[in-house]
Amino acid sequence: MTRITSGLGSLVLLTVTVPVLGQAAPTASKRFDFQAGAAFVLDKSDFYNTNLFKGLGLYTTLDFTSHFGAEFDFHQANSSQTPQYERTYEWGGRYHRAYGRFYPYVKAMYGRGVFNFTVPKTGAFAGNLAYNETVLGAGTDVDVLPWLKFRADYEYQHWYGFPPQGLSPMLFTVGLAYHFPADLRKGRRFR
Repeated sequence: MTRITSGLGSLVLLTVTVPVLGQAAPTASKRFDFQAGAAFVLDKSDFYNTNLFKGLGLYTTLDFTSHFGAEFDFHQANSSQTPQYERTYEWGGRYHRAYGRFYPYVKAMYGRGVFNFTVPKTGAFAGNLAYNETVLGAGTDVDVLPWLKFRADYEYQHWYGFPPQGLSPMLFTVGLAYHFPADLRKGRRFR
């Protein structure tokens, strides 16, 4: 009889504790928050003081936590006056916060910049040179719809080794991104 009572007691204890332990694990969540977008780029290059470069860009963000993540950016900005362009590939970290529909962020990135240029007086093709660069930036993402975000972004770039003293363009970016929902089954938000 003691064995039966102790066996039933163990069975009751197991059936009571299993659901309690089942609630401790997070349900319907994902590990990362991801968005991918396209943007219009204005590039104020200090190589030519009066020259404004315009173009397009692509960006993706992958947030690991509710505040920290990574970003990859691509920019192609063409000169409005000459057949020159600046192209950049950048990746790095970002820190962001949530304030209602607004998600301001700062970012520090490293990348590669390509400057295509011509001979000033003849217009003949002269070179396509690549340089390492560091980037500091800030901006905000704004919820338009649960799956669509608007972005306004500013970057200060420094290209190392560009003659004579380096190149330091400033980029202004405006774009839209598709935000992949955190829980596809219930449509919940990650943040």
